[in-house]
Amino acid sequence: MKLSHNARPDQNWLRALMFTIFGSTVLVVSYFQLYFSHLGFSRAEIGYLYGIGPLISVFSNMFWSMASDRYQTVRKVMIILLGGQLITGIMLANATTFGQVFVLVTLFYFFYYPVYPLSDTMAITTASKYGRNFTSIRVFGSIGYAFFALSIGYFLGSFGPGWTIWVCVGLAATTLLISFQLKDQPSGSSSKMDLSGLWAILKRRDVLTFFGCVFLLAMGHRMNEAFLTITLKELGASEGLIGWSLLISSVSEIPIFLLLSKYGNRYKELPLIAFAALMYTVRLLLMSISDTPAAVVAIQTMHSVTFGIFYVTAVRYIIRLVPDSYRATGMALFTIVWSSASGLLSGTLGGLILEHAGRQTFYLTAMAFSLAALIGVGLKLWSSMTHRAS
Repeated sequence: MKLSHNARPDQNWLRALMFTIFGSTVLVVSYFQLYFSHLGFSRAEIGYLYGIGPLISVFSNMFWSMASDRYQTVRKVMIILLGGQLITGIMLANATTFGQVFVLVTLFYFFYYPVYPLSDTMAITTASKYGRNFTSIRVFGSIGYAFFALSIGYFLGSFGPGWTIWVCVGLAATTLLISFQLKDQPSGSSSKMDLSGLWAILKRRDVLTFFGCVFLLAMGHRMNEAFLTITLKELGASEGLIGWSLLISSVSEIPIFLLLSKYGNRYKELPLIAFAALMYTVRLLLMSISDTPAAVVAIQTMHSVTFGIFYVTAVRYIIRLVPDSYRATGMALFTIVWSSASGLLSGTLGGLILEHAGRQTFYLTAMAFSLAALIGVGLKLWSSMTHRAS
């Protein structure tokens, strides 16, 4: 398909957005805790500040995504969210007491989390309009994460953790400027969202089965993600090696995203998701028997055939399951199941298992969640094949 004159600018601005928003992800996931420690907060206080994020994201994702679907605009909602990040970031940079930081970081999370499902929604509609694959845009998020994981680490290593929030403010300002260049793309449906239609979709068996399998797979993924650095520390890894393990994970996604962008549509979604679930099961089993930092870091290369395959394929499946007029809300629900709900439970449950039963039992439990997801997807796949054969 020959692209129109306006196709390349539309896609390139969106790729730039993907690149920069994942810089904020690096900060929130890896460096906010160090900043809070720099302020003198206790581990318990840092735990409260970290744990409030997934809870807030449950409500904020639904609120902003439903607003986007109802008013049929992603661009305007993104501008509001990024403006909110900028303002709360400036206020957070000047806060020093735990009470002030708790209130402001809660507000920051309210504007932070919905950016990701909405940016994916915009990438889907833009790619669809120009006959491209969603992955050709989304891969720039992985490139951005890899770039910022390294560059922010060196910057804060040189200038100190006190600059963390100001780096976040700078990224929010840059992303806000980029967002003004974005364009809303027609979803292909002129009907506006209504809650009765959304409820009818959520009651469908195939939708419930899919989200159930996503939740099980997310539990294993999030348990590993949340306690990976602790595992490496316990095995004697240096902070530099921990940083490289994060970089290896993000870089490993890129070739898979590019391959799926070119060849992914040749394969059906359920077999690919089943393969990703199998690879998650193998990955977490290997984590349970690894006893050296080098082995754990090497296993992180499997991020490519686990998360890399699953995420892109799951988005494809959602596009097929959920009508265009509910697309932003559908992506928000996926994010809530994949990140928010699983993040809340995996952090609490994982911490208890790790503390009382040890690392091996912890990873075997995570593997069990992935195995349950594999069985669920396998049964769904078998049911689909049987139905077609009859």
